Amino acid sequence: MQPVKQHAKGVVSPHLAQQKFRLARYLPEGRMQEVLDHYWIVEWNLKDQPPYTQKTLPYPCVNLVFDLDKTAVFGVVTGAFDYTLHGTGKVLGLRFKPGGFYGLLGAPVRSITDKTVSLQAALGLDGNQAELAVLTCNDDQSMVDAATALLLPLLPPVDQQLIQIQKWLALLQTNTDMQRVEQFAEHIGVNIRTLQQMFVDYIGVSQKWILRRYRLHDLAFFLAEGTQPDLAQLAVDLGYFDQAHLSNDFKKLIGCTPASYQAQEKLNRAIFQHALT
Repeated sequence: MQPVKQHAKGVVSPHLAQQKFRLARYLPEGRMQEVLDHYWIVEWNLKDQPPYTQKTLPYPCVNLVFDLDKTAVFGVVTGAFDYTLHGTGKVLGLRFKPGGFYGLLGAPVRSITDKTVSLQAALGLDGNQAELAVLTCNDDQSMVDAATALLLPLLPPVDQQLIQIQKWLALLQTNTDMQRVEQFAEHIGVNIRTLQQMFVDYIGVSQKWILRRYRLHDLAFFLAEGTQPDLAQLAVDLGYFDQAHLSNDFKKLIGCTPASYQAQEKLNRAIFQHALT
């Protein structure tokens, strides 16, 4: 399997997280590339240690998660997602591309935004059998193969509209000069109202939400790595009233201000580096 090379920007306090669990991410192959962003595996051993709660920032993606007695489809989460690890365990997740779950669900993806849905309701699969087939595997490769075998027969025909939306999202994510929704709609030549409808149907959230989340992800990543972005300019670029408004959104998502987060991450980096020596 080919691992994902890019940093996992959605993990809050990444240096502390590396001390608590193993995170592995793998790229899909074959037809799974049409709908899947990547597979992710979290494995932990906190025996004789206190539970650890990991906060994860939301992406505009649906996740199918194989987790003991909690296997389900998770719609796009509009707030931060907390998961508490205790004892020992291993979880496999399939993160779909934005819009990639639309054809499998057979309904607007906004219908499951901020919701958890059983495999039976979302995909017509027996959740208990699917969970058993995946979680009884002995290694990462076997878990990924088992999950792929369950999903492959359900994949819909190639959706050209989905391909177009994913191209737009790639542009939105990589072009940091494209900060405003109106700017984006004009650039791709699509009416704003039409664009809004397509995004909520296929992805489950608006393009404005996606744009701000991508930039807040970048901000959290830079702060965790010790870089100090220009918060005042970023606030202007994203259409916030002022820097305080941006900081307030960051606090709602992360749980603290940008300055506090950067200070805490500086300490976490130092602890992590000390542990490696």
